[in-house]
Amino acid sequence: MHRSFKFALATLLAMPMHVPIALAEGSLEQGEKVFKRCAACHATTDQNKTGPGLAGIVGRAAGKAAGYNYSPSLASSTLVWDEQTLDSFLQGPRKLVPGTKMTLSVPKPDDRQSVILYLKSLAAGN
Repeated sequence: MHRSFKFALATLLAMPMHVPIALAEGSLEQGEKVFKRCAACHATTDQNKTGPGLAGIVGRAAGKAAGYNYSPSLASSTLVWDEQTLDSFLQGPRKLVPGTKMTLSVPKPDDRQSVILYLKSLAAGN
C-alpha cells in the first residue's frame, strides 16, 4: 500500500500544473444566428453604430477602434480581443470591464464560441 501511494504521488507531481480547459463547441452558422442579437448595436463592418463596428475585431486592442466613443474603462484597458478575452467579455461584459457601455451578455458557452467563430470570419476593412 505504501508503494501505491508513492506511485500515485509521483504520477500526480509529474502532471503539468496548468491543464488548459477545453472550450465549448461552436459553429459558424450558429454564430451568425446568435449575432443577430448583437446586430442591433454592432455592424459586421467598420461602421460604428451604438457599438463599434466589429470587422477585424479578433486580435485588435480593445477600446481603440477609430471613430468610436468608448467608455473610459474600455478605452483605458490593455485588453486584446483574443478568443479567451472575447469569451470572458461576452459572458459578462461588466464583470470583465466595469463601466463598459455593453450590457448584453451571451450566457451559453456554445453560443459564445459560435459568436467568436463568426467574429473571426469578419475581415477588417469592410
